[in-house]
Amino acid sequence: MTPAATEHHAAFLDELVDAGLLIPSGVDGVFGRGVVLEQIRTAFEQFFAAEVVASGDYEQLRFPPLLPRRVLDHFGYLQSFPQLAAGIHAFEPDGDGGLAERPTDLVLCPAACYPVYPAVAARGVLPAEGIAVDAGGAYVFRNEPSPDPARMQMFHQRELVRLGEPAVVRAWRDEWLERGVEILRSFGLDARPEIANDPFFGHGGRLLAASQREQELKLELVVPIASAQSTAVASFNYHQEHFGAACGIELANGEAAHTACVGFGEERIALALLHTHGLDPNTWPSSVRERLWPVQ
Repeated sequence: MTPAATEHHAAFLDELVDAGLLIPSGVDGVFGRGVVLEQIRTAFEQFFAAEVVASGDYEQLRFPPLLPRRVLDHFGYLQSFPQLAAGIHAFEPDGDGGLAERPTDLVLCPAACYPVYPAVAARGVLPAEGIAVDAGGAYVFRNEPSPDPARMQMFHQRELVRLGEPAVVRAWRDEWLERGVEILRSFGLDARPEIANDPFFGHGGRLLAASQREQELKLELVVPIASAQSTAVASFNYHQEHFGAACGIELANGEAAHTACVGFGEERIALALLHTHGLDPNTWPSSVRERLWPVQ
């Protein structure tokens, strides 16, 4: 991060705090949300829910922001990104009048799609047409504190998941990338797609990231938020058979199902709207307001 970008992030954060949009906790990347920011976030979530309903047959599944540790370990996340993960500890009497901490079997969920795969695997073989899941706007956590207000440690990820035949799943991911561009630009955001530089899953560090970029497995939509440097606000990921094989999700022919997910960062999109149109939604262009708050 350049010194200029750091200054922009600090200035934008001060503006958000002074306007009551974010409430600092004293820890980088952890904020309370003021009523206006929450109204923007939930309005986008409701808009997106209507878009999903209109776009096809999605099964709605909802999960808490927790996972059994064994699931995260089984997916390879703890081997690949241990610095981003966080476990849940509990307290119990230590026998000397104090308290001792002990690890539980739970971790905070780093991606809203992760609980979907074990849940679908429990059903057996996929139907011929596969499955499309709307996983809602779930809280996720990543241990990467930053002074950039757009890089929160805990945030809402609006997630869709597709499971099925390889060609069908990849086409779905690509269609949603185009649709995501249209959605964000319809709100006046300067959204553009990019091939992601960070690996989404698995082992191998730089080798994996290079292979991922070559195959265009992880794509993002980026927009300016706190500075001229754009930030990813949505992610479009084709996992191939990674999760299908890990969870034993099978197609009718006995092969592992392919999967893809689409995730929109709700807080980042709300901040992008505030950065683009101003801190008072009452002054935003009517076209933007009407899409977020349609007249009933």
